[in-house]
Amino acid sequence: MKKRTRIPSAGPGSSADFQGGGVSQALKNRMQERIERFGEARVLVVGDFILDQFIWGKVERISPEAPVPVVHVQRESYMTGGSLNVANNIRTLGGTVYPCGVVGRDREGRMLVKVIRREGIETGGIVFDPKRPTSIKTRIIAQTQQLVRFDREKTDDISDADRKKIFQFIRHRLASVDVVIIEDYGKGVIGPQFLKEIIALAKKAGKPVLVDPKDKHFSYYRGVTVITPNRKEAVTMYENGTARRGASLDEVGRGLLKRLGAEAILITVGEDGMMLYERRGARTHIPTAAREVYDVSGAGDTVIAVLAMALAVGAKMLEAAMIANLAAGIVVGKLGTATVQVQELQEAVRQCALDVKTSR
Repeated sequence: MKKRTRIPSAGPGSSADFQGGGVSQALKNRMQERIERFGEARVLVVGDFILDQFIWGKVERISPEAPVPVVHVQRESYMTGGSLNVANNIRTLGGTVYPCGVVGRDREGRMLVKVIRREGIETGGIVFDPKRPTSIKTRIIAQTQQLVRFDREKTDDISDADRKKIFQFIRHRLASVDVVIIEDYGKGVIGPQFLKEIIALAKKAGKPVLVDPKDKHFSYYRGVTVITPNRKEAVTMYENGTARRGASLDEVGRGLLKRLGAEAILITVGEDGMMLYERRGARTHIPTAAREVYDVSGAGDTVIAVLAMALAVGAKMLEAAMIANLAAGIVVGKLGTATVQVQELQEAVRQCALDVKTSR
């Protein structure tokens, strides 16, 4: 059996790693070593399963019925979405992933399982519910421009029977994984008591829990290891728990960190990159690595997937966040819910010249 890797405690990087306003070669070497070991990472992903449908076509005229474009459909494609996009990111980067969630016993559910198998992802954690429709997001794209998206879904809580099946799968797999990811898309899988039980089980097993949060569910996440909100989610979560409005990002980050009792908060801040707040007091701004933003769909999924994999193979929190930032910079340059290849990530590390600033 492969030796499990202990997740290091959060801590800032050495000042020598960022001398001269750039990233040192020593740090780049450590990041490359982590990426080369991604094949060792074993990750459990719990969350909402979604089928992503893309309808591709051309627009050559405006409808005479209404001021909207007429799309001449040329093809359709399907991809895994929601927590399954996180799973696909991990699989693409060579890791082993065990996703668990719920699909309906419907046409969309059959299609989603077919896509999961096509992508080479483990299917043992799928729970089929004949009373629940499969969540599907349909995007209509013409000349590479997304025109509209429409969602078909049920967001009520899943049944107790479904939760019991998921929990049994988690209990069965937990000993063989390094990290647990909670992907909360607000589609009914993640509930407060259920998440509390997962966190308690993971802590007992010594497994870190990373959460891609839903801002309305902030109270659920107390005791997790890391959360990865975007700026809007972070501000909303902070303000919902206080009477204060207009707080600075630093106040938000440190406030969330304290209230959750987490080891770290990694906030994505769009064109400004990321802000990492660690329990030991370090605050780090990691500038964006994106050269051109083409589509931000799924970027958050890539961030948490790569962060988890880096931690699973022994990276410090800051190293893991930097690798995740580089991965996000790659994926936003692609159309749709794309993934990152190992070679792309290694090249991004080689070319990395970010002005990372760490302070307390």
